[in-house]
Amino acid sequence: METAGAVSDRVGMTPLAQMETVIPRLYASEPESLPFAPDLRIRAFLLERAAGNLLVYSTTTASGDVWRQYLNHRHEAGFAARAVHAPVFVHAGDRAAVEATLPVRAAFSRRHMLDDDFEVIPTPGHTPGATAYLWDSGEHRVLFTGDTIMLRDGEWRAAVLGSSDRGAYLESLALLRELDFDVLVPWAAAGPYYALTDADDARRRIGALIDRIWSDG
Repeated sequence: METAGAVSDRVGMTPLAQMETVIPRLYASEPESLPFAPDLRIRAFLLERAAGNLLVYSTTTASGDVWRQYLNHRHEAGFAARAVHAPVFVHAGDRAAVEATLPVRAAFSRRHMLDDDFEVIPTPGHTPGATAYLWDSGEHRVLFTGDTIMLRDGEWRAAVLGSSDRGAYLESLALLRELDFDVLVPWAAAGPYYALTDADDARRRIGALIDRIWSDG
């Protein structure tokens, strides 16, 4: 088991009442529009854990008592969570871009576990440091995909930019297709902002994304 940096204080970890409950022990911040795509709403998510609450993603509206904050990719640095005062962790591939705006406590470069319930899974492609997180809440297995897989009107979509590495993106999608999860939680969404799924549904949807990227290439 690897941890991305030492933090000693794990007390005072309670979600704020104004956050919306997604599933038990998972809370969503207020939605915030992306300036360059106003139909998309971004959210950050607070994970209530005995080992210390985590915040995944970043928005300016995010709040809560948090032990650590994990970013999916560099673009989130433009939406710093001003009400959250927690050390930030990000993949080494996006560290320099994030540090232009936010201080980074530590960066990681490989797949690893935090405690026994939170897995860090690098998924480069959208950006060099894009990273998925898989959380076992005890009742659900929640996959946070950032913009690697986003939601638009309930449909799973990929966000392949002109700067994205298409080959790495395809490899990352192939990796995500094999994971065991039943809740998908991206950073950006238009319409429903999370999706309940199962193994067959997830494999089919991610397989369709892979096929679409191949055909567009």
